[in-house]
Amino acid sequence: MLLNSPTWVDDLLLAGPDTQVCLGFPERRDRRGLRSAVAEACEELRALGVAAGGSVAVSIPPSLDYIRYLLAAWRLGAQVHLLDHRLSDRERERALNVLASQVLVSATAQAGALRGWNALTAASVRRDEGRPAATDHAIIQLSSGSTGPSKVIGRHTSDLVTEIERYRQIERMPAAGERVVILNSLSHTMGLFGGLVYGLASGVELAVPERMTSDGIVAAIDAGAAPTSVMGVPFHYRLLGSVASDVTLPQLVTAMSAGEVMRPSIAVAFASRWSVPLGAVYGMTETGVLTADLAGRYAPSVGRPAPGIVVRVDEDELLVRRDESPYVGLVDGTRYVDGWLHTRDHAEIDPETGAVTIRGRHDSQVAIGGLKVDLTEVEQELAEVAGVAECVVLWNGAAIEAVLALLDGATVGGVEAAMAGRLADYKLPRRYRVVDSLPRTTTGKLSRDINLLMKANER
Repeated sequence: MLLNSPTWVDDLLLAGPDTQVCLGFPERRDRRGLRSAVAEACEELRALGVAAGGSVAVSIPPSLDYIRYLLAAWRLGAQVHLLDHRLSDRERERALNVLASQVLVSATAQAGALRGWNALTAASVRRDEGRPAATDHAIIQLSSGSTGPSKVIGRHTSDLVTEIERYRQIERMPAAGERVVILNSLSHTMGLFGGLVYGLASGVELAVPERMTSDGIVAAIDAGAAPTSVMGVPFHYRLLGSVASDVTLPQLVTAMSAGEVMRPSIAVAFASRWSVPLGAVYGMTETGVLTADLAGRYAPSVGRPAPGIVVRVDEDELLVRRDESPYVGLVDGTRYVDGWLHTRDHAEIDPETGAVTIRGRHDSQVAIGGLKVDLTEVEQELAEVAGVAECVVLWNGAAIEAVLALLDGATVGGVEAAMAGRLADYKLPRRYRVVDSLPRTTTGKLSRDINLLMKANER
């Protein structure tokens, strides 16, 4: 079963002048050096029996080893099972047993909580219980699990190549000779395909901060003079919006956010601080990029559908046209029906511009006394209250409850008073549960899993 071929990797991802820098910060590497590193990883995997139709699990923090083993497995025609390095040992073992990976490549040491790029050594081992790939997908990923258990998702090489071309047609995406600073996880959709894979295929110099702090991000942007784009999640832009006013970044030309609904106050603060609009990208693990507006032209929407993407709204839910189901194995049969993928996102499409606005999860609506309440609306209002650092609003089965982290000096009483003037009484949370910090998924999204939220340390 030929899943992949050297043509896909050699001709698209590794091609280019020998001296062209493809990894610029914090580890400098040109095309010749990257090709050599990938070739070495290929030999190591071959020695473990990896061949076309095989399966390789990659669980490595962002690093040169992560990139070279990922590309090597693809170059050999193997199916990559991509596992986030932040999974617990138990979670990783469970995933390996489900996916039946033949080889596991993992790091010998774990990355720190705020580490971006890592200098580490990975090790590869043969798993006797592993099996060849059961499908012809080039990559198998697990969904973020922000609302519950992860789903097993497969994507074909042709789908990945199409996505590269789709990104190239999006206005203001970084082009050859420019730089991109990737803050999103390299193990998930935006960082992996919109950042790493697209960048390698397009001659864009890639950078990942050594530390995901405001100083670390600024240093990564400032490490080169070429026009520089940044891709991250709202958390990163909240950090950048508060950077001291005497810091200048003249090379910063584009900023794009993906993964969570952007709080308007964060977008305004960022744009005011850097004179660069904070654009949006919306997509799913199942599909890759769906919509984009990097110029912020349609804010607060997430932009118009990317080239080749067909969407519609049915009963307020966004549906995406797909030729086949992206799911591998058993899955809820209502997620993909008659050629349409149900995103479970509540959305609106502007009839004039075609811009898509995400209103939150389609399953976030609850009925209280016969009146419908959109928990996303409640959460957005709560997030804008002074003193609220971050929050999640949920339905506990009997009432609306808010789980939130507060800034120093803020009180629940003050938050309750502010909320009373923002929403009708029946929409207000009946309980405010204050925690030190909210749990996040491995992609950096706020978790909406009620079980995890209830386990968070309450103040």
